[in-house]
Amino acid sequence: MNFAVLAYILFTISLVVVLVFIIIYYYNPRRKKEVEAPKHRMLDDDEGR
Repeated sequence: MNFAVLAYILFTISLVVVLVFIIIYYYNPRRKKEVEAPKHRMLDDDEGR
């Protein structure tokens, strides 16, 4: 196994770890209000119309 193969394997593993961290962070139940707030703001009626 040469350096290039090892570098590709380490890079792939690091990308998978980052992706899993992002998924866990985003779908954390404690962040539900923060994540869904823009959806509710978009559905609110505009003032003055």
